[in-house]
Amino acid sequence: MLLVKQQLLGALAEALEALLPGAGPKAAFESPKVAAHGDFAITAAMQLAKPLQSNPRQVGERLQALLMQHPAFVQWVDALEIAGPGFLNLRLKPSAKQETVREILREGAAWGQRPASGERVLVEFVSANPTGPLHVGHGRQAALGDAICNLLASQGHAVHREFYYNDAGVQIQTLATSVQCRARGLKPGDAGWPEAAYNGDYIQDIANDFLARKTVQADDRAFTASGDVEDLDSIRQFAVAYLRREQDLDLQAFEVRFDHYYLESSLYTSGRVEQTVQKLVAAGKTYEQDGALWLRSTDYGDDKDRVMRKSDGGYTYFVPDVAYHITKWERGFQRVVNIQGTDHHGTIARVRAGLQAAGVGIPEGYPDYVLHTMVRVMRGGEEVKISKRAGSYVTLRDLIEWTSKDAVRFFLLSRKPDTEYVFDVDLAVQKNNDNPVYYVQYAHARICSVLRHAAQDAPLPDWATVDLAALSTAPAQALMLQLAKYPDMLAAAARDFAPHDVTFYLRDLAASYHSYYDAERILVEDPQVQRARLALVAATARVLHNGLSLLGVSAPDTM
Repeated sequence: MLLVKQQLLGALAEALEALLPGAGPKAAFESPKVAAHGDFAITAAMQLAKPLQSNPRQVGERLQALLMQHPAFVQWVDALEIAGPGFLNLRLKPSAKQETVREILREGAAWGQRPASGERVLVEFVSANPTGPLHVGHGRQAALGDAICNLLASQGHAVHREFYYNDAGVQIQTLATSVQCRARGLKPGDAGWPEAAYNGDYIQDIANDFLARKTVQADDRAFTASGDVEDLDSIRQFAVAYLRREQDLDLQAFEVRFDHYYLESSLYTSGRVEQTVQKLVAAGKTYEQDGALWLRSTDYGDDKDRVMRKSDGGYTYFVPDVAYHITKWERGFQRVVNIQGTDHHGTIARVRAGLQAAGVGIPEGYPDYVLHTMVRVMRGGEEVKISKRAGSYVTLRDLIEWTSKDAVRFFLLSRKPDTEYVFDVDLAVQKNNDNPVYYVQYAHARICSVLRHAAQDAPLPDWATVDLAALSTAPAQALMLQLAKYPDMLAAAARDFAPHDVTFYLRDLAASYHSYYDAERILVEDPQVQRARLALVAATARVLHNGLSLLGVSAPDTM
């Protein structure tokens, strides 16, 4: 029905332009508040009443008359009724909704997607420092980042996936000394064990492999241990490579990939941090006070000015962030999305302020941010807080092992990113309708079963030639209308960085299919009716498959 809707919108634009020159681009359909009122609602009469110096009802009547003369409305619209102060409720002919089935089966995996726009978008996500295994918060970020990348790509954007991490800061030094202590035979609780050290069992695993002079290979680095317990630099490099490899294994289990890994240390070694500071000083956006260098970030809406260089000569953490984002701009990414925890909320204003102050042409509001809350994990009715592997938190790999990759992805995407989420492990392994991912996957598998049974009696028809006239019943119409919502839902989810909209849609579509299956037999004796109904459910399976794929969730044929 995408083509039908485009034709009808074109007709509406022409009619609005005829009523008031310049109003055509405002053509839009809305969903009626009451489904029984129709398939689309037109509210343009209320907006045009004042400039036309007429009451909305009269404008609505004029618009109604113009539309019902247009060939597209004649072909696809069953009724166009005026209601209230000037609302127009539009009811489609069954043939218009049937076009949705044809489009889906013709376009397949491309249904709802848009052609390449040429816009390059960089999405930075996960970006965990290599100091321990990935926790469930990183998992939420990985699911969000991957799904947002898929959504943006579906709307024609060229997407670049980037992982940014610090390989040389205070946390990395703490990691190195923690491994060194383990290599010397110390453990948490012993005299001499550093208070700030990392306590998880993974630290002992790193120490053992370091002493064994092993080589570790991560996606972006490799290193061979010296085995010398006094060689702290070797320990540091080995530990970073080791934990980067562990992160890679976590991400592989989650089926998340990256195009590039960017090192914070490179911003210093390349001189980019110093260059950025000099740009800000030259622009007159800094000042010295109390031995520190400050950014006039209040000039750009921040609540107070921020220290850039501390009195000891070290830079605060937002300075390399500004330098990093300048590199994103210089690499040609005019649109950038950062996915981070809500604890990064305070950095948004100062990073954007630094980018504006640098005077390199970066627009206001760059970059976009998607902030997410942490995740609580419940198992057996109790909150799980500690992982033996990590020592102080539940890891992403724990969650995948307890449930499945599909369940973790779907569950972590099933709420708005900035809302608190409780991951119920017991629910995630249930095989019933209470489990949302099972409910959606089961709808797909159920359709595949129907199609297999149909193919046992005769080859499945050529969908392009199937007569869909039999799809005129209320249950079939309701299912087709739900299918028709997919392209607009997809575009909105990509625009708003809202993969949770996809999970909501898929649950609604699965419910629509289950209702249709309960209302009408599919494998009936009448061959024409059976072929039409098979086409409808095949289209439904295709949309379920497409939507799940965008979330990184499988669409099983059997369950």
